[in-house]
Amino acid sequence: MISTPTADQRVIGPARIEAVVIGVSAGAVEALSVILPGLPASYSLPVMVVVHLPPDRNSIIADLFRAKCQVKVREAEDKELLEAGTVYFAPPDYHLLVEHDRCLSLSSEEPVHYSRPAVDVLFESAADAYGPALVGVILTGANSDGANGLRAVCGAGGIGLVQRPDQAQAKMMPQSALDACPTAHALTLKEVAAYLLEVASPR
Repeated sequence: MISTPTADQRVIGPARIEAVVIGVSAGAVEALSVILPGLPASYSLPVMVVVHLPPDRNSIIADLFRAKCQVKVREAEDKELLEAGTVYFAPPDYHLLVEHDRCLSLSSEEPVHYSRPAVDVLFESAADAYGPALVGVILTGANSDGANGLRAVCGAGGIGLVQRPDQAQAKMMPQSALDACPTAHALTLKEVAAYLLEVASPR
């Protein structure tokens, strides 16, 4: 039985959902293409995305999704204040973090799981900044980056969503996240997309 979050889970205790973080690696473009283009221009949440990228060349992923999406899409910049209805991609060779004042920061600290940017770094900082007002999403990927981060999100009272490993192009990342965070919900990409729309809807 697949565990699917209900509409009532968009409010956790006294907090509304205020942000979304997404981690993805192998198969990123295909997976994100099911989720991000469906977000309307009026989407009420900021979305931060870490894709494992080669450190030695510029990334075109923000440009690619800018052409596909109704929401604003950009590569994250240091000290940038988060805005609703905007997707922020971590730049190559920098970790992406969220500060308590809802600003982004970039770090050149050591790679995590051989990756910089690393999913764990974003998720752990966002969990600390947003607590229960956060949705964390782990998609397809070929290593275990993101498992500890999703556990941090759920441990802080946030909502964890994971692409079903049996439907992922690379199942290790989603399976590792589910193993580390049994309270997370295993969903299809279309179910993830639908939930991210629902969680931003006014009650």
